[in-house]
Amino acid sequence: MRRRDRFNIPSKYVLAVLTFLCIGAMFLSFLTDFDGGPLNTVSNYILIPVQRGINAAGSWARSRVDDLEDLRAVRSENEELRAQVAELTLENNTLLQERYELEDLRDLLDLEEEYSDLNTMAANVIGKDSGNWFDMFIIDKGSNDGIQVDMNVIADGGLVGIVTKVGPDWAQVRSIIDDMSNVSAMILKNSDLCYVRGDLEMMTEGTLQLNQLRDEDNEVEHGDKVVTSHTSAKFHKGILIGYVNEISMDANNLTKSGSLTPAVDFEHLTTVLVITDLKQQVDAEATESE
Repeated sequence: MRRRDRFNIPSKYVLAVLTFLCIGAMFLSFLTDFDGGPLNTVSNYILIPVQRGINAAGSWARSRVDDLEDLRAVRSENEELRAQVAELTLENNTLLQERYELEDLRDLLDLEEEYSDLNTMAANVIGKDSGNWFDMFIIDKGSNDGIQVDMNVIADGGLVGIVTKVGPDWAQVRSIIDDMSNVSAMILKNSDLCYVRGDLEMMTEGTLQLNQLRDEDNEVEHGDKVVTSHTSAKFHKGILIGYVNEISMDANNLTKSGSLTPAVDFEHLTTVLVITDLKQQVDAEATESE
């Protein structure tokens, strides 16, 4: 069987019919009084709710657009505030660093005045061995600046260590907390001699070894100052090393041993003062003057 062709109305005829109906409705509304009649009633039930829905949808869409614009403005302002916070944080850190450096320089100035009879030179710490302690470290002054091996190094009002190697613009310092360090010392109040030995293991508790103390009169007690002695071959006399922590009698019943709390903070060294007068030179000049 042959399939029947589907009946199709050309779109142009449909458009023409709809146009005619619309025009007819317009004329009918002008020629007749429908304002208060059925047409108005139908429009109240159909068109007004549709209009309200359209208005509500428009208001909601506008509200969302306003919210998006506000969100963009807030995000932009937030980014600007973050940039300002980062800038202020950097400035604050710089000011704090400058304040700390100024405090360090003031401490060095006070220390320089304390040892005004000796020539000194300020230096910055630029490197150190691994670990928390400054047992071996590098400073930014060297032979070009007149630094020599065996020059004493001080900071925080006390003895740091001694120069062991020198380059043109750098020098290596071994501090008194290093296991290889051994300083001839004495108790300041009675000049009793002793030795201060470095001990990195003891430094975890903030102390160093205090050995071979001759305290025949039992005068030494907790808190007494310990300084470099006049018998030291390399360290100048009278530089503060630290304070007696505890002591006890040795097995030989002749000497005492114990621990000492260093005067220097060996965990946060940034600047030091190098005594450019060698102990040997000072002793030789003193001998010649006599």
